[in-house]
Amino acid sequence: MSDSYLQGLFAERIGGRLYGKTTAVYKFEKIKRAKRAALAAHPDTEILDLGVGEPDEMAFTEVVECLHAEARLPANRGYADNGDAVLKSAAARYLDRVCGVPGINPETEVIHSIGSKAALAILPAALINPGDYVLMTTPGYPVFGTHAHYYGGLVHQMPLTEANGFLPDMEAVPSAALQRAKVLVLNYPNNPTGASASPAFFARVVEFAQRHRLVVIHDAAYAALVFEGAPLSFLATPGAKEVGVELHSTSKSFNMTGWRCGFVAGNELLVRAYGDVKDNTDSGQFLAIQHAAAYCFDHPEITRQIAAKYSRRMDGLVEVLKAAGFQARKPRGSFFLYVRAPRAARDPGGRRLEFATAEAVSQWLITEKLISTVPWDDAGPALRFSVTFLAKDPADERRVLTELGRRLGDVHFEF
Repeated sequence: MSDSYLQGLFAERIGGRLYGKTTAVYKFEKIKRAKRAALAAHPDTEILDLGVGEPDEMAFTEVVECLHAEARLPANRGYADNGDAVLKSAAARYLDRVCGVPGINPETEVIHSIGSKAALAILPAALINPGDYVLMTTPGYPVFGTHAHYYGGLVHQMPLTEANGFLPDMEAVPSAALQRAKVLVLNYPNNPTGASASPAFFARVVEFAQRHRLVVIHDAAYAALVFEGAPLSFLATPGAKEVGVELHSTSKSFNMTGWRCGFVAGNELLVRAYGDVKDNTDSGQFLAIQHAAAYCFDHPEITRQIAAKYSRRMDGLVEVLKAAGFQARKPRGSFFLYVRAPRAARDPGGRRLEFATAEAVSQWLITEKLISTVPWDDAGPALRFSVTFLAKDPADERRVLTELGRRLGDVHFEF
């Protein structure tokens, strides 16, 4: 059967004539397939899903009640466009009170986003011309780079390695890429490594950006999920507002993943450019959701409660993984624990299995142990565990972690 003429009309950026014909399977789809197969083979056994990258609980009751009240107001029924003053003012207060960033002008230096992902997809349209380079970290969240490619841009990947504290070595970027670079994209606390930045690192970022005339985009989706001290904002760095913007979100910090609401703040000119492109991209998030998000930004104690739960779970997870031989260390924030993947394992029967990649380890753990993780092979084989596994209370958390230790306990891993 011949192809429809439609097959020849797809844009080259998504594969052109070959769109839909690839047999490659994305790693998250492989994980889903392996979980389905494992459940089919062991229908009475629970999968311990430590690969989930989103909160395990709903938004707090008071936030849902705020949404309900705001949704009943006729004034909130129309298009939001680039939002009203409610969220923008709350965002400025949040940056001041929680992140130590005073003086943000809510009228000119803040605009809401339909989540960080949408902002990362929109910003390249404001900045990238064909041939421009974007400096990004690997492993990392690819959305900005994907859209930069759509506009004819190029991506230089900066590996995140344990030896460098999972911070990028900016000085190692080749001069050929630097000469054509426009944007540096960062994300701390980091997905997937869980690493945190420091004020000294952000100071180097500002200096590097000024020296090479770069825009800095800091994705701070996990910024408030810290286990000690106060959240660290890139915008708190002297000179940061001259070179960049920061993206904040309610998804991770307030258990509002599906609500899709956050904000972009920082340099006035960059915020305006984002808003101009956004005007031609969406009609804004429902104002009732924006106002519920504003309530959250005015109640950071919600995030502190969530972070305390993740910190408790992280303590338990680190203990279990260390007992199994992993070199696990508690991060300072996020809900991710990133560990070096084993290169081999010896099962209870004495059989030795070698793993060429982290993905091979991940598939084996799902199939043989019904433990789901996320593999990363981008900068050396590693596994990402998440403490957002399903558990209804601290006792249930201990049950899950005890079961994890039991399933790993009869395996000898080699690293």
